[in-house]
Amino acid sequence: MQPLYFAIGIVVLIAVVVDIIWTTLWVDGGSGPLSGRLTTAIWQGLRFSSDDHPKVLSTAGPVILALTLAMWIALLWVGWTFLFAGDETALISTHTGEAADWSGRFYYVAYTMFTNGNGDYTPTTSGWEIASSFTTATGMAFVTLGVSYVLTVLGAVSDKRAFANSVTGLGERSEAFVRAGWTEEEFRGLDLPVESLASDLSHLADQHKAYPILHYYHSERGKRASAMAVPIFDEALTLFRYGVEEDAQLNPALVENARSSTDSYLDTLETAFIEPSDEVPPPPDLDRLREEEIPTVDDEEFEDALEELTHRRKNLLGVVRADAWRWPSIEGRESVPRPEDADKENDPR
Repeated sequence: MQPLYFAIGIVVLIAVVVDIIWTTLWVDGGSGPLSGRLTTAIWQGLRFSSDDHPKVLSTAGPVILALTLAMWIALLWVGWTFLFAGDETALISTHTGEAADWSGRFYYVAYTMFTNGNGDYTPTTSGWEIASSFTTATGMAFVTLGVSYVLTVLGAVSDKRAFANSVTGLGERSEAFVRAGWTEEEFRGLDLPVESLASDLSHLADQHKAYPILHYYHSERGKRASAMAVPIFDEALTLFRYGVEEDAQLNPALVENARSSTDSYLDTLETAFIEPSDEVPPPPDLDRLREEEIPTVDDEEFEDALEELTHRRKNLLGVVRADAWRWPSIEGRESVPRPEDADKENDPR
């Protein structure tokens, strides 16, 4: 009997089973302890090694998803191998009658996890026969669960990019978003899009909370990046709520409901280890609204309102930077660069 090997096998199996269930079935739990650390390490490694190259970062999501699934399978495989190694006579060769060595155990676990075995090795006692049955059960069940998780995440990625396209289709800046609905005297035609976007963002927030890996599905184009779309949408809502005169505002109840969707989204940041920025992003430019003769409050009143939203806006900037983007700029004014890019030329990223 080798109690150390047996204990290692039990610990590894418990760790991987907990991680799989935590990640795939616990909707409010975020990533499991193992997969969460793997995800963060891969993302940070790709950012560092590629200097935030968009094409390289666009591979982060698929790479993380594939390696997470591979990690689960590998740990199940290793865990069961160590468990069977806890008893030197747990498995014997049906051809020679000799006890299985490490390669034999590894071989037996592989076949048992994915099939019913090939008969080259057999358990020696009823206890190890039961262990073999559990090996097959965990292999088939958790691999199937992992594949289902992959398919669910890929569906959520499509929803994420659809939301970004819907927002940037109305405007790639918050001021442009607001101007899109102005018809000389009032805002018209924006109620339904804003309500729909708020609903989509609430759904996206739930998906991000359940599957934090979505934060690492990076788009090569800002127009398709939710990390850009969410700040654009929320800053537009800020303009509707605090930048436009009361008599001309969009339906206040609709705006507040939409802002609550952003709150839900920002609540997911902790699950992806995203921190608020230390800086406050540039304020929206009321002059861009005044060019369209949209009635606005005076600059001082708007600045006071933004002061109360400082923490919220730092969180939004944190989202942008965590996805290796820059805050949406306004023509004629530079965007906020990331600290590590302070000396680089300002570009769309």
